[in-house]
Amino acid sequence: MANELNSNQIAQILPHRFPFALVDRITDYEPGQWAKGRKCVSVNEQFFCGHFPQEHVMPGVLILEAMAQVGAVAILSLPENQGKIALFGGVKNARFRRKVTPGDVLEMECVLTKRRGPVGIGECKATVNGELACTAELTFAIGAE
Repeated sequence: MANELNSNQIAQILPHRFPFALVDRITDYEPGQWAKGRKCVSVNEQFFCGHFPQEHVMPGVLILEAMAQVGAVAILSLPENQGKIALFGGVKNARFRRKVTPGDVLEMECVLTKRRGPVGIGECKATVNGELACTAELTFAIGAE
């Protein structure tokens, strides 16, 4: 059975709030190991006002941030990390394969592959309708809130 989290439950783990809460639902996760999540992209997103008004495209940096938030649920759901935050430490090998536009459902997953002390690495990918949209290796550091 899947471990699902709705937006209210995600808000109990992550400090992100509107307009920067970029994960609508966690569809499954294993604390400290991996997480899968979803973002339903709407034309009403604030970033579409300027990126690009004539052809709405979700900014790549926000796709990376959404994937990082999914990974943060995996690491911050561990009891010893409750109340802490996960900060970006770096991005490697980010590749964008397709545009993400209003109406798309961005399915994301992050597998935590390495961890040494408060620093770790997650291998992330995002898809739309099974088609690869983005891949990246994200480095994070756990800090106090």
